Amino acid sequence: DLNGFFAFLTVPPAPPFPEHLHMKKMCGVVWAYSGPQEKAEEIFKPIRAFKKPALDFVGPIPHPALQSMFDALYPPGLQWYWRADFVNELSDDAIAQHVRFGEALPTMHSTMHMYPIDGAASRIGKNDTAWNYRDAKWAQVMVGVDPDPANKEKIVSWTKSYYDALHPYSAGGAYVNFLMGDEGEERVKKTYGDNYDRLVTIKKKYDPDNFFRVNQNIKPS
Repeated sequence: DLNGFFAFLTVPPAPPFPEHLHMKKMCGVVWAYSGPQEKAEEIFKPIRAFKKPALDFVGPIPHPALQSMFDALYPPGLQWYWRADFVNELSDDAIAQHVRFGEALPTMHSTMHMYPIDGAASRIGKNDTAWNYRDAKWAQVMVGVDPDPANKEKIVSWTKSYYDALHPYSAGGAYVNFLMGDEGEERVKKTYGDNYDRLVTIKKKYDPDNFFRVNQNIKPS
């Protein structure tokens, strides 16, 4: 019923964020709890006891509001550049690299998210679906984002450098929706791992001409 992901962020210069935090680089956890509301305080008690955060916006909201809460911050038309990996463990050296790049977020919209892989997602066998990394602990994604074309090289360079520094600590592939088109076929194969050949067989049967190819493509042969 409870899930949270970690993020590096720059505090937006707008409500509901207090002015003294505007444009500061910080880290946070975005929580979602879908259990009984009367148990929410009990569930969050050990989290709040860990340390008092700079901001605590946790409270009941409708699910559509949760799904749209970042729409104003990330409107259509922004430039995005991504790199991602699955991760089995966070070593001290890996954490040090995360801190280094988190302190150097190149633009207000740029971020890094780290999503835990647990619960129902981790209880399904890695060969039971296309997803080959259900046994990983985290899915991380580094994202350079900005509306200004003049900042393209800045966000791309930061994202690539961040990825290059953390990839040696990774489990291998990445969540396929986080892959960019410039990462190549081998990266797609690595992401599907042992399941790739089975997916090629299915592709050959249902789409032998590769009509559906505007994606992280699995070729029919």
